[in-house]
Amino acid sequence: MSDGPEWFAPKRYGFGTGLPISWQGWALTVGYIGLTLALTVTLARHPSQLLPAIILPTIAFLVISTKTTRGGVRWRWGKDD
Repeated sequence: MSDGPEWFAPKRYGFGTGLPISWQGWALTVGYIGLTLALTVTLARHPSQLLPAIILPTIAFLVISTKTTRGGVRWRWGKDD
């Protein structure tokens, strides 16, 4: 078990983070999706600015979700941990 907060469950197969398991994880996910949609609507007429605007929130979301995944992020083969 990790020392930090556990906001996301690990994927059962493969590498990465699964679904949120706490309200903080859901809030982070909904906030990220909302921000991405808002940026997409706002920058719809300027597609060359959309990718740079979405990169920073995406990196932040990935770092936070990786650090708050129960048991850490590693390759899993479907066995119970």
